[in-house]
Amino acid sequence: MEITATPFSRINKTGVTGEDFSESNNLFGNHTTDPYAELRRSLNTMSIVVYSLAFVFGVLGNGVVIWVTGFQMKKTVNTVWFLNLAVADFIFTAFLPLSVAYTALNFHWPFGKFMCKMSSAVSALNMFASVSILMVISIDRCVSVVWPVWAQNHRSVQKASRVSLVVWGVAVILSIPYFIFRDTGPSFFSEDVINCFNNFVFSDDFFTPHLNDLRLFRLQAMTVTRFLLGFAIPFTVIVSCYAAIIHRLRKNRNLASHSSRPFKIIAVVIIVFFVCWAPFHTLVLMEIVSYRFLSVVLQNVITIGVPIATSLAFINSCLNPLLYVFMGQDFKTRVCTSILKVLENAFQEESSHADSKTVETSQGTDNTQV
Repeated sequence: MEITATPFSRINKTGVTGEDFSESNNLFGNHTTDPYAELRRSLNTMSIVVYSLAFVFGVLGNGVVIWVTGFQMKKTVNTVWFLNLAVADFIFTAFLPLSVAYTALNFHWPFGKFMCKMSSAVSALNMFASVSILMVISIDRCVSVVWPVWAQNHRSVQKASRVSLVVWGVAVILSIPYFIFRDTGPSFFSEDVINCFNNFVFSDDFFTPHLNDLRLFRLQAMTVTRFLLGFAIPFTVIVSCYAAIIHRLRKNRNLASHSSRPFKIIAVVIIVFFVCWAPFHTLVLMEIVSYRFLSVVLQNVITIGVPIATSLAFINSCLNPLLYVFMGQDFKTRVCTSILKVLENAFQEESSHADSKTVETSQGTDNTQV
């Protein structure tokens, strides 16, 4: 069933930020008789609390990681990866006060069109950069374990830095549509309320059939692209890499014992990213289906579920520093250790544990760690 006169792009304003979904009723509901109004208000309150906590812990935690890996530790391939991951999360969490204010003001955007565009683009940038860096880390670990001699000859800080620049460049390119299509305009429910939303055809005409068809096409294109490049393909690569790593470790028990700690840290970071982002991508794909079939029930599920899924995705940006700390070493030792030492323990390259027998080469290096 085609959507011809439904102003979906103004009511359910699809974007990476996700708070848009909770700002109004479903496509066909009545604003004054919404049976889920109280639940929506509760979800908005929850979002404000979660966004605020993510901002505080994300800025502080990732700031510490940036300080330690960027200025206090010796540059290694590992520190390059984790520094870039922390920078992506730091930039994103630094913009969270805008989302907090937007939600607290009942989805009134007082910050202007440019900041509306920047907020959406930064959210997309964080997602694409984070998952790409995790994918690169997995490839790096796989190469180091499966082909240790090759890694010994080619793995370096300089090359890791160049790869990171490429990752950021690709992430910026993929984020451009989220800047271009973001717009501000009066809410359907009140001319005094300014919404920050996706305007896929740069028009306020929401009743011309071919414009709504174009809106839906661009929405679908961005959603599918985001799912494939920001989730499905990277995680397929990640799973493949770790399957190869596990296969290698089963053949070499000594390598497995020496590599257990960094392997666990990276594996948990990747699992947490998956758990935090999978619900969001699933619900956004469901939204595309709901537009085609005009399901009121499905729209209600999406409108209620996306604020929860978005909050979970936002939390991911402040969890990584905590994971580095709590998995870096034994709990009792951690309590008595400074933040610098804890993070050094989490990020260190394990060079002291690698030996020629383990890596099947005469020179012990840090290339054998997972």
